[in-house]
Amino acid sequence: MTLMGTRVEDSYPTRITGTPEHLPRPHPTVWGTEADGPIDAATLANHETKGYTIVEDLLSPGEVQTYWQELVRLSSSEELSGDERVITEQKTGEVRSVFDVHEISELIAELVRDPRVLDRARQILGSEVYIHQSRVNYMPGFKGTGFYWHSDFETWHAEDGMPIPRAVSCSIALTDNYPFNGGLMVMPGSQRTFVQCAGETPDDNYKSSLKDQRVGVPAEDDITKLAAEYGIDQFTGQAGSALWFDSNIMHGSANNITPYPRSNIFLVFNSVENALTDPYAAAQPRPAFIAGRDSTPLSR
Repeated sequence: MTLMGTRVEDSYPTRITGTPEHLPRPHPTVWGTEADGPIDAATLANHETKGYTIVEDLLSPGEVQTYWQELVRLSSSEELSGDERVITEQKTGEVRSVFDVHEISELIAELVRDPRVLDRARQILGSEVYIHQSRVNYMPGFKGTGFYWHSDFETWHAEDGMPIPRAVSCSIALTDNYPFNGGLMVMPGSQRTFVQCAGETPDDNYKSSLKDQRVGVPAEDDITKLAAEYGIDQFTGQAGSALWFDSNIMHGSANNITPYPRSNIFLVFNSVENALTDPYAAAQPRPAFIAGRDSTPLSR
């Protein structure tokens, strides 16, 4: 069991006091090859370029229903009432996310080890992997609050101590994703640019940032420049589809004011060769339910 990695030189300085800059990324997006897993060479090359891949029908309709019922169970569980792993909406108090779900739910614990998921994570990262973060996201109709533009890696680097962006996220849709119900937007190719953020990290920043992130988000001018260079794509598709996206890609989602909910299972795989160290721009690391520090490789 590995709980802490060796500190490496900071290639991605952030939470600075000066003017933020756009830094070129010296590390690849795809670390493995076609021989390492189920993804073909052309798809891997496209993932290297765009920073994301959509897998249609990763889950069958029956599996989608099973996991949807699990989300309903988790959101209404009396045992989880008041648990710090349950994040609620700032305005309504409704459940926004449940973290550490692979430790809470046997169904999701099985999903992270499913070859359809695990083999792709290993292939993209070119190594054995472990779960850095898992959660289920709820975006109910009419009241669902979006996520402002951000790079996950910026936060994971600054507040969790992730050395480099050798991590990949898998978002599995449990409801249909339309262009109008708060679907995730990504800037294809933006993973090749690390956008520094300004400002000091407050103590226990996660307690507010998981509801409404204010520190660790790029300035509007930076977002405008990135959008002009890379454009914006949106993840749409039927329930059961999955979006694999790089940890440093710029992404966000709008509020959902439609009657159609948008919920997903969100799994973050990190390379065992990229174990967390001390935070690069925070006084203390975030809790393990947000940033796992046990880098023991996942096994089937």
